[in-house]
Amino acid sequence: MASLKDMRNRIASVKATQKITKAMQMVAAAKLRRAQEAAESARPYARRMATVIANLAAGVGDQAGAPALLVGSGRKDKHLVVVAASDRGLAGGFNGSIARAAREHIKALIDQGKDVKIVCVGKKARDQLRRLYAERIVQTFDLSAHKTLGIAAAEPVSQTILALFAKNQADVVTLVYSRFKSVVSQTPTLRQLIPAEVDPDAPPLDQKGAAYDYEPDEEELLATLLPRNVTVQILSALFENQAGFYASQMAAMDSATRNAGEMIDDMTLLYNRTRQAQITKELIEIISGAEAL
Repeated sequence: MASLKDMRNRIASVKATQKITKAMQMVAAAKLRRAQEAAESARPYARRMATVIANLAAGVGDQAGAPALLVGSGRKDKHLVVVAASDRGLAGGFNGSIARAAREHIKALIDQGKDVKIVCVGKKARDQLRRLYAERIVQTFDLSAHKTLGIAAAEPVSQTILALFAKNQADVVTLVYSRFKSVVSQTPTLRQLIPAEVDPDAPPLDQKGAAYDYEPDEEELLATLLPRNVTVQILSALFENQAGFYASQMAAMDSATRNAGEMIDDMTLLYNRTRQAQITKELIEIISGAEAL
């Protein structure tokens, strides 16, 4: 059995850990509000971009003249999977759920005989995937290099994707990230970036009764908007991930704080019992010695 000193040291250590987890929970809660606002603010822009592209795509009659980012390369043999996670841990199963969804998608593609390459956004995405697919990872982006999450973090990723597509090293590009639903719910999501997904049920643009002719034509506009759309969709996913990360971290640190409190109570009870037992033993020894005299 541990000595009383060892037990006191252990209680003090758990109390120190409890202070850290409590502080991390408060910091995550404070950052969650801003991250949630950023994620929710990015959604209308991303939806509007998708609506504009859908309406422009509807006006493209000749598929041969349509941009490659819209119709693809005509093949589906080479797949690029972009896995966006976090640079940090201590967030429960947040990074693990994204990696699990990515692994399932990658395995399904490999079983179909597809050539799969991986781009990791965030250190945890790389750490989770390199054990099984290290030879398929072509690049990793470190999000911690950016003080604030913005377009500067998304553009290098989109440029890499577009470069691989232009070099015919990727026919289909899929983004894996976690969609933020609420503080207690984040859903791993797969979104196809190339060829661009066009919603056939997208509502027509409200032109307020006016008639518009596109100048230049739809093909040229799409050629400009589609690369921008890749950046926008990646940025929106990064905002979703950030909100989900802080929500998961807040929940994980709250659970860790409560568990530490329970450990402290249990160890304090054991400490008091052990101390009382030692005092009782010493009293018995003193009384027995006095009676012997």
